[in-house]
Amino acid sequence: MFNNWNIFFWEYDFLSPHWLWLLLLVPVFILIQWKNELKRTGDLKFSRSSQEQIELKTDWVATLRKAIIGVNSFVLILLIFALSKPLDWTSDENINETYKNGIDIVLAMDVSLSMYARDFEPDRLEASKAVAKEFVDSRRGDRIGLVVYAGEAFTACPATLDYEIVKDQIDKISGENIEGGTAIGTGLGTAVARLRNDSLPSKVIILLTDGSNNAGEISPDIAAELAKTKNITVYTIGVGTNGEALSPVITPFGVRFENVPVEIDEVVLRNIASKTGGKYFRATDKNGLKEIYKQIDKLEKRKMLDREVKSEPPSNPTAFLNWAVLLAVFSWSVKMILFRNND
Repeated sequence: MFNNWNIFFWEYDFLSPHWLWLLLLVPVFILIQWKNELKRTGDLKFSRSSQEQIELKTDWVATLRKAIIGVNSFVLILLIFALSKPLDWTSDENINETYKNGIDIVLAMDVSLSMYARDFEPDRLEASKAVAKEFVDSRRGDRIGLVVYAGEAFTACPATLDYEIVKDQIDKISGENIEGGTAIGTGLGTAVARLRNDSLPSKVIILLTDGSNNAGEISPDIAAELAKTKNITVYTIGVGTNGEALSPVITPFGVRFENVPVEIDEVVLRNIASKTGGKYFRATDKNGLKEIYKQIDKLEKRKMLDREVKSEPPSNPTAFLNWAVLLAVFSWSVKMILFRNND
């Protein structure tokens, strides 16, 4: 629908570009109309004084007549573009789009107890899962996997093109039945192991956490070095508000929610990202987390889009003709209604 009114000429190619030379005549057309307007004489004789004529003067009429000259000139420009046979190569009817070089992406998500903090709606973990699924839906041609970690790590889903399976596994992850703590190095190391040598040339890990490394046998620095040697780009995301957050705390009487300081080891996360050519992000709410995933999505649009033209598509001057007709009718209507007796 929009293409029928899109006259952004820089988005088109032209099958007969030689007609565009006629644009050089547009200034001549404007000049002729302008001179005719200046030469136009009044249609009524006025016998009173010049001062009274000035008092009765209507500036808007002169302005409107000049505007009509501009409209008519623009109509001429649109007709010239239409003659040049504009062609929109993005037409879905004539182009097959395939992605020959996708990306292997592993989402490494922290599911430790603190991820149930309620500074996100409904909590950090559920908000992270929802946004991660939106990110999966935004990709095309990439293999996406899922690693879950707390005090230990495991692969919830190997890298696959079946996004429904990935999203289903994201829905299922939780902090239950996994050792407590936050083993950032182990989580990253497990994600690196999932991106084997037979992975696609472009390999990415998106590591999300809300704390600092306090468990696991592999340090974040060693895991980052391992990712670097395998040419894996790691984007790190720190999740949590600034200050305090209502978080679950284990007590002798069970789990209670208390306001505790948000402690994210941003230095470690920045170092991991910097060492691997990635970037560190901080999300303080769900909307911020969505924007981060959108930025990563844009940064990792590295796949080569292969366009296969099924046939030579016809020119499509519809948008230019639509606007030309609309503006011409407008110009004619104004002249007929307001200036019928003056021309």
